[in-house]
Amino acid sequence: MKPKQVSQRAPSVGMEDIVRAHHLLRDVIVRTPLQRDAMLSAKYGCDVYLKREDLQVVRSFKIRGAYNMIRSLSAEEVSKGIVCASAGNHAQGVAYSCNALGIQGKIYMPSTTPNQKVKMVRRFGGSSVEIILTGDTFDDAYEEAVKTCKEQGMTFIHPFDEAKIVAGNGTIGMEIMESLDAPADYVFVTIGGGGLAAGVGTYIKTMSPATKIIGVEPLGAASMSEAMRNNGVVTLEEINKFVDGAAVKRVGELTYSICSNVLDEIVKVPEGKACTSILEMYNESAIVVEPAGSLPVAALDKYRGQIQGKTVVCIVSGGNNDIDRMQEIRERSLMYEGLKHYFMVNFPQRAGALREFLQDVLGPEDDITRFEYTKKNDKENGPALVGIELLHKEDYLPLIERMKHKGIQYIELNKDVNLFNMLI
Repeated sequence: MKPKQVSQRAPSVGMEDIVRAHHLLRDVIVRTPLQRDAMLSAKYGCDVYLKREDLQVVRSFKIRGAYNMIRSLSAEEVSKGIVCASAGNHAQGVAYSCNALGIQGKIYMPSTTPNQKVKMVRRFGGSSVEIILTGDTFDDAYEEAVKTCKEQGMTFIHPFDEAKIVAGNGTIGMEIMESLDAPADYVFVTIGGGGLAAGVGTYIKTMSPATKIIGVEPLGAASMSEAMRNNGVVTLEEINKFVDGAAVKRVGELTYSICSNVLDEIVKVPEGKACTSILEMYNESAIVVEPAGSLPVAALDKYRGQIQGKTVVCIVSGGNNDIDRMQEIRERSLMYEGLKHYFMVNFPQRAGALREFLQDVLGPEDDITRFEYTKKNDKENGPALVGIELLHKEDYLPLIERMKHKGIQYIELNKDVNLFNMLI
């Protein structure tokens, strides 16, 4: 999707703001490496570089904006304490900054935030922060955080829609430009609320207007794409919360304004595709990346023809991935790749029906990964939930044909969202 050029207001973040943030941050953050990835480069026939913000001091880029913002506060604002809302990574940046600067803070996070991120916030913040888990989404946590600010006179540290935050994030663009002998042809950057894309895009487009900045959103939470389509910020009614670091119902007014001017395109990546990239990056390059951080790499497939022979940068925005999520990540990847299918099967009510299913319906390389009767009593006369994993996605149609040939009644749960969510 090509962003619309808007002129409601000029972007309020400039090169001088990013340079100033760079000097402020250089003794606090890690200057993360820009690494050429041999596997991705060979796969796409170009030079793919990964900007490894997963190696940042809090394992994500969020420390850059948070620290830059907090350091800009007045003594009076600091004395009253600060508040933030976050799906996890911004919270870690704020917690680290509070601890380092001796400031008291309250951190609101969705109750769905992975445990690993909550534990890291406690670790980085220590006694300087109080963690409040509330609601199911970032937007729920945001509402409670803003309410606290109004009631207690505390200062809100926005995760993306603030000039100091955007400027801090822009230092990533500065480091990318300084690390390459020549400007990149393409830079792929994750969009959640838009703060990262706005900062990186501002610096790189100023220094190298020819570089294409591609924003990447999760398909189930494409709030920036909707803002571009409507020529103004909108609030999505529902979002898929899986890519928690980028699952935002409403992007920022400031970030929308900037992104409208600095992004060349926005692409949406299915959550299952992001999961495939997470597994590939771990298996092939030993990189542990969170769903939001995998989006830029996952988007490369859609640009395969355009990036051949080019210099490409993917910003790996964070690596705060909970090991408890890996089974779900693998499951989502297999389903997206067409290798995992769930069925509700009504077996013929006669002896040997299940045995015939195993012998005559399953292919030689098909594997049953889940089987359970749905009735506790009289199991043989009730439907069964069957999960089948294929070795090749091309084996799916022959499997369906064999079930039809045997007269087996079935429902494909992969194609029924409501039943799938209820049963799987």
